[in-house]
Amino acid sequence: MIAGALIAAAVFLSAWMAFAWWLQWRTGKSGWVDTLWSYGVGIAGVSLALLVPLAAGDAITARQWLVAALCATWSVRLGTHILFRTLSGGDDPRYAQLKKEWRRDAPRRMFWFLQIQALCAFVLVLAVFVAAQNPASALRAIDWAGAMLLVFAIAGAGVADRQLKAFVGKKKNKGNIAEIGLWAYSRHPNYFFEWLGWFAYVLIAFNVGGGYWWWPLALLAPAMMYWLLVHASGIPPLEAHMLRSRGAKFRAYQARVNAFFPGPRREDRSRASAGRKR
Repeated sequence: MIAGALIAAAVFLSAWMAFAWWLQWRTGKSGWVDTLWSYGVGIAGVSLALLVPLAAGDAITARQWLVAALCATWSVRLGTHILFRTLSGGDDPRYAQLKKEWRRDAPRRMFWFLQIQALCAFVLVLAVFVAAQNPASALRAIDWAGAMLLVFAIAGAGVADRQLKAFVGKKKNKGNIAEIGLWAYSRHPNYFFEWLGWFAYVLIAFNVGGGYWWWPLALLAPAMMYWLLVHASGIPPLEAHMLRSRGAKFRAYQARVNAFFPGPRREDRSRASAGRKR
């Protein structure tokens, strides 16, 4: 039952991202990729959390409802944010650069690139599934801590997205860097909160004394998200685009503000250090 459900989820995600490949190529808007990816993770995660116990003839537990609700909330928030951005904007600069580099081979390479994204989505869905399958009899304090962590992360990402949208929406800010709000303490606060939220499923899955050996698999989700956002498809291509379009302004921003983890601005730290010396 479990193996079949996971295989079905993997097949769905592969087909879903094949559709995303077709849609972005047909419309010329690669924002559809991240839109459908976000929704696809939500559909697969909620389905595994709720349909597996139903197929086995079991009642859905409070933990499974909680996990499904958290996954759905994250998916709808992120997917809808990217959807509106896609409908109102042009091509995502990261994907546009890939198409430019791949030239004639772009359609084929983009297809397989999105299949890799389907595999990454499966890792996230697996974390949702592992959390939902935790056999602990009732909701525990750590389950509620996980829920609050994800709500906090969703709220943080939402605030960061709104701050950036408001900044970009003002004509006077064209060509400038959004060094405001959360963006004054992290160059990618939205990425940070997206990564942080996946630890919620680690907390909910955690079960040392109950013989639930699956729970460490939930750790794969935040580990993979960190690698993707910090070292692969997140920060590196986006900052390369910003350096091409903003040049010295963005280099100065890089010198002042941490890339991922929010923290004191470097100029603020230097001022504090100088104050202590005096």
